Amino acid sequence: MSRELVWIEQEHFGGFGCSACGWRFKPSGVAAGTSFDEMMRKFELQRDKEFKSHVCADHSKRGK
Repeated sequence: MSRELVWIEQEHFGGFGCSACGWRFKPSGVAAGTSFDEMMRKFELQRDKEFKSHVCADHSKRGK
C-alpha cells in the first residue's frame, strides 16, 4: 500500500494526514526553539516521525 503525507481540509480539521487511512497529525504541544526555523524543523521532525511510525490498519478512513 502506497501512502503519502498530505494536507487535509475538512470542516473540523485542517492539517496533515495520511492519504491511505484516517491518521491525522496532532502535535503534542508547541514546538520550542530559539528561532522560527528551529521551531519549524522540530515540528516537521515530529510530524514525519509520527507519520512513518503509524499503522494504517489502526486508523479507519474518515470523511472521504
